[in-house]
Amino acid sequence: MSVLILSDHDVRELLDMESCVLAMEDVLARVARDELTNPLRSLMSPPGGVAMGLMPAYSGGEAPVFVLKEIVVAPANPGRGLDAHQGSVILHDGTTGQLIAVLNASPITEIRTAAVSAVATKLLARKGSRTVAVLGSGVQGRSHVDAMQTVLDDPIIRIWSRNPAHAEALALETHSLVAHSVEEALDGADVVCTATAARQPIVELGWLAPGAHINAAGAIPNGKARELSSETVAASRFFVDRRESTLNEAGDYLVAAAELGFGPEHIVGELGELLNGTVAGRRSNDELTVFKSMGIAVEDLAAAQLCVARARERGIGVEVEF
Repeated sequence: MSVLILSDHDVRELLDMESCVLAMEDVLARVARDELTNPLRSLMSPPGGVAMGLMPAYSGGEAPVFVLKEIVVAPANPGRGLDAHQGSVILHDGTTGQLIAVLNASPITEIRTAAVSAVATKLLARKGSRTVAVLGSGVQGRSHVDAMQTVLDDPIIRIWSRNPAHAEALALETHSLVAHSVEEALDGADVVCTATAARQPIVELGWLAPGAHINAAGAIPNGKARELSSETVAASRFFVDRRESTLNEAGDYLVAAAELGFGPEHIVGELGELLNGTVAGRRSNDELTVFKSMGIAVEDLAAAQLCVARARERGIGVEVEF
């Protein structure tokens, strides 16, 4: 039995943003129709600040497959010049259980997370949206710039970061602008992407333009960390990638719900339900919409399957006996 190994470089060569957006639309619609199995992730957080997550999923049909993403989150890694997310995405044949492929998880996590935000932006942002605020200049900040440039027409992107030098470097690399404060970045922004490691809110309701759309992709999913103020969450038409994950892990939702007394009914729907036409999205140009991204294993499954199919076609990667 041979196993396909795809490195960081291989995955980046195979997984472009435009194709990943289409793959995310397909898989989110399918999971909302209960065609896939996506249990909650398992998190292990020993003392020291480094945590490990296990994210399984299953797709049936004519070619069933299991996926497991094992990911270690090391918050200090950016200071070492490393991605904070380190791990692998493992594919198994759903009938025989044989190992099919092992892929570097860092680029998959990076690209598919921003691609899901791109899906949300297509579904929820006002037509003609052009001004974008990206909060965060790390791996996810960079990928969200790429995602917004992929799905919006000639966007004007402002980047804010707690590290001004990083914001300037990313702005130069991506032909974007630098904002010197969160308020400056948000001023008049049609779309806001939060991609930070914030523990406390950095976005206040009063700083947002009428009709803004927010993709909240940062904050570690431990039920406490958050990027959005409770008032922002409460005032929004609130969408998620998966209800179960949000109700168990999303600090942006859980803290706001506890502080302001609302319940699961505040979640209007999942992106897949929007794609399937079973819930309504934006209702007016002045409405605030929020997409809270948790990152779920079926997204990794779809990205990995796309990479493996393309790798087989193009002869990319290394086959090893196992």
